[in-house]
Amino acid sequence: MSRYFTEDHEWIDVDGDIGTVGISDYAQSQLGDIVFVEVPDAGRSLGKGDEAAVVESVKAASDVYSPVSGNVLEGNPALTDEPALVNSDPEGEGWFFKITLSDASELDALMDETAYAAFVAKL
Repeated sequence: MSRYFTEDHEWIDVDGDIGTVGISDYAQSQLGDIVFVEVPDAGRSLGKGDEAAVVESVKAASDVYSPVSGNVLEGNPALTDEPALVNSDPEGEGWFFKITLSDASELDALMDETAYAAFVAKL
């Protein structure tokens, strides 16, 4: 499994042609306490960079963008009842949605963990 990051602080774990998407630990730390999450419905078609989900914290509401194109397999149902999972485990149980990649070459434009760490260090 490979993990990639966007400059908008989404991450995607890729296993075959299935990607699991969430926001980075840096992003959740900047948002503060998460109070609401809206995830996309299964079957929704997304293009790379499309608004896919919404996250609201005590500080702000933010859109979560799809790092790749594809069709949503499922949204994380646990976030409806427990949006704070994004704070407690942003890069694990706090995932937002799973997507079937329609063009794996889009991953080439994303950062690996080392490049993302360097990107965040400059912020």
